[in-house]
Order: sequence, then structure tokens, then C-alpha cells
Amino acid sequence: MIPAGSHPVWHPVFESLGYAAGYAVFRWMRGRRGDVIAEPQRWTVIAAAAVGALAGSRLLGLAEQWPTVLTAWRGGHLLELLLSPGGKTIVGGLLGGWAGVEIVKRISGIRSRTGDIFAVPLCVGIAVGRIGCFLAGLADDTYGKPTHLPWAVDFGDHVARHPTQLYEIVFLAGLGFVLSRPWRWAEGARFRVFMGGYLAWRIAIDFLKPQPLVGGLNLIQWACVAGLCTLGVLAWCDSRRLRRRIPAHAAVT
Repeated sequence: MIPAGSHPVWHPVFESLGYAAGYAVFRWMRGRRGDVIAEPQRWTVIAAAAVGALAGSRLLGLAEQWPTVLTAWRGGHLLELLLSPGGKTIVGGLLGGWAGVEIVKRISGIRSRTGDIFAVPLCVGIAVGRIGCFLAGLADDTYGKPTHLPWAVDFGDHVARHPTQLYEIVFLAGLGFVLSRPWRWAEGARFRVFMGGYLAWRIAIDFLKPQPLVGGLNLIQWACVAGLCTLGVLAWCDSRRLRRRIPAHAAVT
């Protein structure tokens, strides 16, 4: 068992570093590979993603902690809980940001797929932020269930647990490497691979976390299922549009 302790003061530090690292990678990739939309449109998309991510992260974070929310409501402390800095989730942020961007794109008439340039920066930013989650230990609620594996970590309560934060950093490093490859990606494919890969990962890894379940899954996992279903529907719609563009004689030959 590896002693790690619990140092919640580091969480906001590494969360801020995660934002900074992700933005630095975004700027570097944009300067190297260009962008599919103009500068003003890109900042419109970024603003929509930020607002949607903030709302989605907070809403799903509070929903995930529904026993705590229910207790706060019964005790008359609900407003205090709503105004507290905690209670945010990465999955909610990703889904909320994605929804915010799609809404603003439809309003603004932006038809290009704008998410590819965010795929690798998101991997980097989330991975850096997870370092803060690991250092925060028990205060962060991202630790795993007890285990007897040799790399188990004691976060200060003398219980050997899965270091699920470190598992995620390793996963994101691998996903980011794949997404950074200079292959011939279709427009929008990098972002959808990122979203599909991360949502599927969270469904799997959250089985190792001691979270309240609803129908066999926690609420973050159900949100991931909804996101994956949306990706599946979008892929099906794309395939239908592609088949309509192929002439009948070309399809036969």
C-alpha cells in the first residue's frame, strides 16, 4: 500500500493548471494546423463551450450527490450547498459544453464541425486536473473502492484504495497519443472518438468508485450512456446522409 494522504488545497491549483495546459495545447495546435472556422467564430464557440460546461458540470455534480442534496434540503442548507465551490463533474462539463456549442452553432449558422481541435487539449487538461484530484484524496470523492492490489493507495484513512485518478491519467495519455496521430481523420472524427472513448472509460472506471447507484449505475454512468447513445444516433444520421449522396449506379458497382 502506498501512503498518499489528503491535501485538498492542491485541487484548485491543478484544476487551474489543467485549464492553462489545455489552452496552451489548443493554441499550439491551432497555430500549427490552422482552424476550420474564423477567429470570431472560434471565440463564439469557446464561450458557448465554457458556459455549457459550467452549467452541465454543476448540474450533474449535484445530481450525483443526491443523498447529500436531499439531506441539505431537509436541513434547510440547500442554498449553502448550491453556492459551495464543490459538486462539479468532468462528464457533466463535457456534455454541457458539447450541447452549448451545438446550440450556438445552429443559432450562428456555423456548419463546420468545430470540436476536433479540442480533442487533444481536453486530454491534456483533464489529465493535469486529475493530479489535483489524486492529491486531494478523500476530500475530492474521486477515489476508488478498497483493494488489496500492490499499487493501492492510502489517502489518509488507513484504507487501501484503487487510485482511480491515476488510472485515468494513464488512459488519457493513451487516448491523447492516438488522437494526435497525423492520420487522415474525417472532419469531426477526432472529437467524436475523444467523447466516445472518454464516456466509455467513465462507465467502466466508475464501477471502481463507491458512488450511490440507480438501476445498477451511478448518475455519471447514466449520463455517459446518454452521451454514447447520442454519438450513435449522430453516426447513424451521417451514414444515411452519405448513402444519399452516392449515386445508385455507384452503389451497385
